[in-house]
Amino acid sequence: AVIINIICYLMKTIIPLRLVAMTTNCLFVTYSIMASVYPALILNCILLPINALRFFQMKRLIKQVNEAANGDLSMEWLKPFTTKKHFDAGSVMFRKGDAATELHFLISGRYRVVEPNVELGAGSVIGELGLLESGKSRTATVECVEAGETLAISYDHVMQLHFQNPAFGLYFLQLSTARLFHTIKGLEAENAALRAANAKLGS
Repeated sequence: AVIINIICYLMKTIIPLRLVAMTTNCLFVTYSIMASVYPALILNCILLPINALRFFQMKRLIKQVNEAANGDLSMEWLKPFTTKKHFDAGSVMFRKGDAATELHFLISGRYRVVEPNVELGAGSVIGELGLLESGKSRTATVECVEAGETLAISYDHVMQLHFQNPAFGLYFLQLSTARLFHTIKGLEAENAALRAANAKLGS
């Protein structure tokens, strides 16, 4: 059990690490029962289900991120790795130029991206572009129009998930690209409207 525990700490990838950790827990539980070492028994009885839970969460994440790589842009599968946050109507989630440290999955309420004046609701994602911005700063100001809640995940956690499964990088690229294409489409529509207005004035 001690040797396997040392091996566990030397491992670099999370799924094999969890498997080895569970093996270590089982061995320590067996030893603790045989030797009547109750503190070690209690400790490993607590650690075993925790390791098992994280193992199955990561396996589910890998399965769902592979589905995401095939075009599913849902973020439901990220919920176990997020923190719930509440925003009141009229409050500012963040301002353009602020330091960017996390992205938000909107689960309720309404939010307005001031630049370029777009409203978003439940099911949308806010703040993912800050991770790609060279200075890690917010690219727009977001205000809360109607009180609601979000699920926030830190950029550090996003990067950890990316390195655990590179397919997550493809998912994130799809998500960011979809947002950029939406912005470009909006700008093209505005330019077309301006050209039409100028043509009308010229005539």
